[in-house]
Amino acid sequence: MKITDLLTKETIVLSMRGTDKKGAIEELVTQLDRAGKLADPARFTAAILAREAQSTTGIGEGIAIPHAKTTAVKAPAIAFGKSQTGIEYESLDNKPAHLFFMIAAPDGANDTHLAALARLSGMLMNDKVRKLLLAANSEDEVLEIINEHDQEEETVKAVPTGGHTIVAVTACPTGIAHTYMAADALKAKAEEMGVSIKVETNGSGGAKNVLTKEDIKNATAVIIAADTKVDTNRFIGKHVIQAPVAAGIRRPQELIEKAVNQDAPLFKGDGNESASEEGAAKKSYFYKHLMNGVSNMLPFVVGGGILIAISFMFGILSANPDDPSYNEFAAALMTIGGGNAFGLMIPVLAGFIAMSIGDRPGFAPGMVGGLMAATGGAGFLGGLIAGFLAGYIVLLLKKLFAGLPSSLEGIKPVLLYPLFGIFLTGVIMLFVVMDPVTALNAGLSNWLNGLGTGNLVLMGVILGGMMAVDMGGPINKAAFTFGIAMIDAGNFAPHAAIMAGGMVPPLGIALATTFFKKKFTRAEKDAGKTNYIMGATFITEGAIPFAAADPMRVLPAAIIGSAVAGGLTAMFKIGLPAPHGGIFVIPIIEGNPFLYLLAIVVGSLVTALIVGLWKKPVQV
Repeated sequence: MKITDLLTKETIVLSMRGTDKKGAIEELVTQLDRAGKLADPARFTAAILAREAQSTTGIGEGIAIPHAKTTAVKAPAIAFGKSQTGIEYESLDNKPAHLFFMIAAPDGANDTHLAALARLSGMLMNDKVRKLLLAANSEDEVLEIINEHDQEEETVKAVPTGGHTIVAVTACPTGIAHTYMAADALKAKAEEMGVSIKVETNGSGGAKNVLTKEDIKNATAVIIAADTKVDTNRFIGKHVIQAPVAAGIRRPQELIEKAVNQDAPLFKGDGNESASEEGAAKKSYFYKHLMNGVSNMLPFVVGGGILIAISFMFGILSANPDDPSYNEFAAALMTIGGGNAFGLMIPVLAGFIAMSIGDRPGFAPGMVGGLMAATGGAGFLGGLIAGFLAGYIVLLLKKLFAGLPSSLEGIKPVLLYPLFGIFLTGVIMLFVVMDPVTALNAGLSNWLNGLGTGNLVLMGVILGGMMAVDMGGPINKAAFTFGIAMIDAGNFAPHAAIMAGGMVPPLGIALATTFFKKKFTRAEKDAGKTNYIMGATFITEGAIPFAAADPMRVLPAAIIGSAVAGGLTAMFKIGLPAPHGGIFVIPIIEGNPFLYLLAIVVGSLVTALIVGLWKKPVQV
């Protein structure tokens, strides 16, 4: 597809009237709407402004490329506008913009459309093209200039030529314009400097010109010019220069010189890998996908957990309209934090795990599978299963649909992948995953009921440890349900052990991040602080991100600490008549409240010490 199939006479404005950024955007949106390219001009404008909020599309050299990919676009199109006097547009070089290309891409834009848009973005890095466009006096002349310089680009591999060989990756949030402009700027400058380069572009249509293991192995250094997530684990042991995508456009020579001089430390990954290619090979893809889910889940855990904790300050049952302590604000906090933020936690975990495996097409099936796990009783473990299941189903679908005609490429992400991905994930979750988990839950409850009260200490150890096994999942819920049943039966001892065991994992993690700082990343240390609040208010889920990130060390430590706390609680003959509340219900326990606090503190210290001594230091 040619660029001029998207840029037509009807979408060209040779003399723009706007005097500021907002006016320029509105004028070009109007031109596209008049040409029948937009389904919803207001929503398209909002998408353009949202992209501008991420970073300006005024790239300097008198050029601005406002763009958006949204369902508000009826047909892919490009609007061209020219201002001889210039318009203030928050450009990267603080100079007025004279040439405007507004890119409108529908949500289901296919590879041919995206390739044409990418070529346009790269073409604008050519100084000759910019001068010709600025001097053009008619729509036909503009189209002729574009046609003359519209050439397909071949995939290029970095081949050593006796000099330096470098590789690069470019990426921007929408993957339409800046990604390709940075790539072209780097390639042009490398050619000028006599440096061999291969650039991978992570655009809207997926990664192109992907770097191979051989490319990376032969490279002197790696340049990453990106404003969005890039897979960096493959670069462990290489000198990696990281910069915003705008730096690739504006300062390619500086980046290339740094790469040639290896003016950057050896990349060591996120702390669990060694700085070598051998370490990179050992990096688990399972871990990578898991961490993508965990990192995106964390804000829901933290935000929702703190809101729940605040609601307890008004009273343990203050969110219950039937209780005398009911408080409308506390009920709102519980609804927002518990009913909604926590309700999204497992679907988000599953959705982003699936997205890490199957790219964007995996997100919807993963979210649906995660929601089924959350609402069907499968919990955290069910969410993990749903995420990996959906991701690999989408990979299978991509292989199955690879042979379809190229004309159907555009319907794959908007129809085929979501339809079959959601269906297959849902069917397997519904008929294969959910029943075994339900059976496991019921079996554990029956086993606990069979224990009776003959050995309270053993029961305390078992119940406390179970609270930490899956932290909110079926095993945790089985123990919690048993405790509620025992309260109804008038036996308050089991639930005291259960709450102590549930408080220990987040409190132990919080203590570990405080006293063993070198064992955690900065983000983990920040998250660890919120676990003091979550642990104190009996929100075990606060420890989930840490357990998911390092299950072989964190889970055993949490289980042992929780078991110790549960056993001590039973030994101290503590009873708890309240089903929830953490430190806020300690004054109403049966027995000595100080001994109950001691049991929780001892269990938390055990967890913290095991985690702190067992985890490896973070490599910086």
